[in-house]
Amino acid sequence: MYVPNFHFIPDGMLLLVSTAALWQLDRMLGEKSFFHSQLRRRTALRLAMAAAAGIYTIGYLLNYGRVSGHFPVDWVTWTQGAALVLAMLTTGICGAMLAARALTRLGGARPAAARDAGAGVSRRVFWQAARGSLLVAPVAGTAFGLIHRNDIGLTETDIAIAGLPAGLDGLRIAQVSDIHLSAFLSEAELARAVDMVNELRPHLTLVTGDLITRPGDPLEACLRQLARLRADAGVIGCLGNHEIYAGIEDLVTEAGARIGIDFLRMQSRLLRFGGTALNFAGVDYQRRSHPYLRGAERMVEPGCLNILLSHNPDVFPVAARQGYDLTIAGHTHGGQVNVEILNDNLNVARFFTRYTRGLYREGGAAVFVSSGIGTVGLPVRLGAPAEVNLIRLRAGGPPVRASRGAKEPCGA
Repeated sequence: MYVPNFHFIPDGMLLLVSTAALWQLDRMLGEKSFFHSQLRRRTALRLAMAAAAGIYTIGYLLNYGRVSGHFPVDWVTWTQGAALVLAMLTTGICGAMLAARALTRLGGARPAAARDAGAGVSRRVFWQAARGSLLVAPVAGTAFGLIHRNDIGLTETDIAIAGLPAGLDGLRIAQVSDIHLSAFLSEAELARAVDMVNELRPHLTLVTGDLITRPGDPLEACLRQLARLRADAGVIGCLGNHEIYAGIEDLVTEAGARIGIDFLRMQSRLLRFGGTALNFAGVDYQRRSHPYLRGAERMVEPGCLNILLSHNPDVFPVAARQGYDLTIAGHTHGGQVNVEILNDNLNVARFFTRYTRGLYREGGAAVFVSSGIGTVGLPVRLGAPAEVNLIRLRAGGPPVRASRGAKEPCGA
């Protein structure tokens, strides 16, 4: 059974917000003499607004399998992407115009004598430049994010762990997450990411879910490239929410086994590095409607450093309580469109989890979140660049509970 790959409620809210922004834009532009004084221009503006609303609606309806199933998958992907880009632009331009109007009032609120002085001319130029920048910013930002969405970089992170056994100090773990091979990401771009990972010569490579976005996306091509991953101890992984949406969990698990990728589905693997054991456990995407990590505590190995692979990072507090010292996740895309204000990240992912990108610590446990490679819905990355990750385990840092209650060494 097809499950839509976007959430209906957020998309419905975006449809309403975008329509409201269109209405506000129509009002503000209608006040301009360029449109107001000419019937043809006013009619053209109204037709453009109606066309934009129609594109929003089509994009929303394509969430339904009964609608999208009648069209080629790439067409559906780009049509929904175009609708979301247009919605983002409309909302951004509307907000910019409202801000520009406020600046106009602020810039005009000064005595007439000051407006006539030389300083007044400079101030007027400043306000005009500020208004122009506000209006250009949404378009420029969207264009930049569209062009550079697939500029995949390498992010290296050291995770310090107190009492880390000598055999694990410096252990290199590569991570590939949220590939979303589709019309938005080509096989050649994925191949480049795989080459980047292999050049790192990692001890272990992780694949943490969302290989494709929707049914009909090139799963075989994705698996063909992932089969080229090489690491000393092999490749393990977990499944994401889009494996569920596309109905391919078993298919990916079986195909992964054939190409040497061990997708852990409520399973654990005890791996040895330099004579020291390390316990990896993996779970499928954890639905918010169900209790997180039910039964996962049984996979914790006393005396071991326990690492959980979970596609969504919001399970971290539960994982920490169960005894997992480190959780490695993806899912958020770093927010995909992220704005940093006063050292705080503002993005859509923050509505679902506060663990959006990078390393977070609570007590003696930690979670690392990759922003991943691909994009979903919106073919744009802004302030959240695509990445493959190299994690290095280091001795030191806050104490962990790996030896809590242990009576014998891990894996003995």
